[in-house]
Amino acid sequence: MLTKRIIPCLDIKDGRTVKGVNFINLRDAGDPVELATKYAYQNADELVFLDISATEQKRKTLAELVLRIAAAIDIPFTVGGGIGSIEDVSVLLKNGADKVSINSAAVKRPNLINEVATRFGNQCLVVAIDAKQINNDWKIHLVGGKEATKIDLFEWAREVENRGAGEILFTSMDHDGTKNGFANMALAKLSETVNIPIIASGGAGTIEHFIEVFKIGNADAALAASIFHYDEIDLFNLKKQLKTQHIAVRI
Repeated sequence: MLTKRIIPCLDIKDGRTVKGVNFINLRDAGDPVELATKYAYQNADELVFLDISATEQKRKTLAELVLRIAAAIDIPFTVGGGIGSIEDVSVLLKNGADKVSINSAAVKRPNLINEVATRFGNQCLVVAIDAKQINNDWKIHLVGGKEATKIDLFEWAREVENRGAGEILFTSMDHDGTKNGFANMALAKLSETVNIPIIASGGAGTIEHFIEVFKIGNADAALAASIFHYDEIDLFNLKKQLKTQHIAVRI
């Protein structure tokens, strides 16, 4: 049985960790290096670091911050935000990132997925997909959720896999920051659609939500932010509780 992963997410804006609800109303959540160090100590399996304003403001991800985080922790972490070229990926990997996440740039130029996978290997490529349910259909959104498209979530996920992505990070915009649970029906359908690992994002509020995302949503990993940033759920306790539900996790 493959081990399920718990992944704290650090959304970064102007060098600080922030968190909002449904992609808006952002508030400060602390220093990213301090939080990364805390999560590494608490046995997080990985971290995801997303510069959420990088694409919108046409900025590059803060490579210097990536270097500082890499120096401070000894667990794998993924970096995303404003990545639009092979050169961007190369800088981040050289600065210590284990994986990169691409989102808007992949939709606008899908061949970027092929290029990154071919050059660096699919094991270091995560394609992030932000989607919202509209009239019972899941449609993907770009630029931090601000730009709607008519692209179907599941069709895009298939294409992403075929082009060489190693993992998919799926965020339900409807569930983001609500603490009402993950989009388990969409996640279950995604797990049937593709054969690469799926990281679930959006909606974590209780330990029960993590149990459900693995048992009902069939996710390979669960990502959360505010519940960890504000110490609402303890990572040690979360993993112990998952173990009691016969969910394989690394303690």
